[in-house]
Amino acid sequence: MNIYLTSFKTFFKIGMFTLGGGYAMIPLIEEEVVNKHRWVEKEEMLDLIAIAQSCPGVFAINIAIFIGYKLRQVRGAIATALGTALPSFLIILAIAIFFSQFKDNSTIAAIFRGIRPAVVALIAVPTFNLAKRAHIGWTNFWIPLVCALAIWWLGVSPIYIILIAGIAGYGYGRISS
Repeated sequence: MNIYLTSFKTFFKIGMFTLGGGYAMIPLIEEEVVNKHRWVEKEEMLDLIAIAQSCPGVFAINIAIFIGYKLRQVRGAIATALGTALPSFLIILAIAIFFSQFKDNSTIAAIFRGIRPAVVALIAVPTFNLAKRAHIGWTNFWIPLVCALAIWWLGVSPIYIILIAGIAGYGYGRISS
């Protein structure tokens, strides 16, 4: 089958069946891209996730573009980006068209209240899996914990956290090598 169509359909499915945004997509992206199609190795996937998080823009689109570009340069990136974005666009378009008809519907409100905890779980699981693969254990778990608390509790900009982490990582790499 045509790689452009295959990659588009793969990322369309990922975009269609994943609630909760980019981080909730990680397990499905890994299953499809690493395990099923073998377009990317497991270790490379971790690097792509780190790069996609660091780049401006939507995480899911960034990672789709990186994988598509790896497959077939610009045309591959366009196919995977469209595949990822199109389901959300169509869903939001449908919601916008019909929003006034169901905005005050108690059943719809109850459905969304039920989905919220599931979305938290969909974000938490990939976070723990990433921590394991990044070798975050009992000796260094304080680093992401302090970073998260600095952002959440003290209101420190994530940009500063990324800059400090990059400088510290560079320094550590220079010292340890």
